[in-house]
Parts: sequence; C-alpha cells; structure tokens
Amino acid sequence: MKTKIQELRKAGKISQAELADAVEVTRQTIISLEKERYNASLELAYKIARFFGKTIEEVFLFEE
Repeated sequence: MKTKIQELRKAGKISQAELADAVEVTRQTIISLEKERYNASLELAYKIARFFGKTIEEVFLFEE
C-alpha cells in the first residue's frame, strides 16, 4: 500500500522519531511504512491520519 507519510512528515519538518512517539510505535515501524514494507493496522492508520489532520484516504493510497 502506498502512503504519503514521508511527504507529509517532511512538509511538516517532523522526524521519524517524533511521528513514532506521537502515534506510539517504534521509529522502525515508521521507516517500514514509508518504504511500503508494512501495512498499517486500521488503528495505526487512524492515528497517523489524525496526527496530520487528514483522512485515512488522504494518507494511505489503496490500490486494488
């Protein structure tokens, strides 16, 4: 699943560690999400989207 996490994070000048702390995961999880090696759970997707003030669909691009 493609994400806009890295783009949003860089636009807001937020480090991977800061985002990880805010959504209660490890920095490694954020790295894996950005590199599209890991799909977020619904709960984590919601937390990340809410952190950026976006909807889940604006952050996570679902392609069938």
